[in-house]
Amino acid sequence: MRAVRLAILIPFVLCVTAQGRAQSLRGSSASLTRQYEQAKRHDYTFLRRPGDVQRFVDLGLLVPIRPGPAYDLAQVSFPYARPEVKLFLERLGTQYQAACGEKLVVTSLVRPTTRQPRNAADRSVHPTGMAMDLRRSNKASCRQWLERVLLQLEARGVLEATRERRPPHYHVALFPQPYVQYVAAQTGESPRALLASITEPRADRAASDVLAVVDPGVAEAEVEVAAADDAAEAGGPNAEATGSVVIYRVQRGDSLWSIARRYGTTVERIKEENGLTSSKLMPKQVLRIPVGG
Repeated sequence: MRAVRLAILIPFVLCVTAQGRAQSLRGSSASLTRQYEQAKRHDYTFLRRPGDVQRFVDLGLLVPIRPGPAYDLAQVSFPYARPEVKLFLERLGTQYQAACGEKLVVTSLVRPTTRQPRNAADRSVHPTGMAMDLRRSNKASCRQWLERVLLQLEARGVLEATRERRPPHYHVALFPQPYVQYVAAQTGESPRALLASITEPRADRAASDVLAVVDPGVAEAEVEVAAADDAAEAGGPNAEATGSVVIYRVQRGDSLWSIARRYGTTVERIKEENGLTSSKLMPKQVLRIPVGG
């Protein structure tokens, strides 16, 4: 009787993480919350329009995803994603092809909020570039292999995966920093080297294409350059028709004065743009910085 009880318990234990959370591909509100919280923890921007996607590509925050030896793209409207997603697809695609004898097929990557399908969740992280959809194979053995790997990675805390029915696919939200750290531990390579190996050099861009440039001294800053109509739509009281807005993430040691000096604006304009009543800043706080005009 004791042996029977152990035999029943073992499969259950194997599908539970160290935190006691059972792994599943069925999807849930809790899974959506975990994905959304990771997007916020990474300070990712939820892109609204196709033009925002192109700006993030120009700034190197999103990278092109092109068909390769191990995976294909099918009807992907915006073939771009975070660099970590490209690393994930190259590694998973190679392993999938070796195990199944067919290519992995990607059906969706970054999607701006204005191009989301009607059935998209309100907390979908596709607009951040950290999510992808993978087509479900017609081969049962391939589906089983992929689902097993996704569950294992979910148990490691590096992604959330959901099996969707309409159309049949797997939604995968990658947690970029935890994933790269996981791969680094597995391969012995540094996170920087891993990302450098899959990031393509960017072509030179005309000054008119990029209205602001990331300060080289702020490696963690994520910058979004918004056109005047975007700033006006967002309610920026100081957005001028000839100006631009930089979305800036506060770093330790920053002050409103130092940020204003860096971007050629004033403390008063920054406070007005963000509705600030004091000059106190917190690390990783996101600010809209009015530039130019």
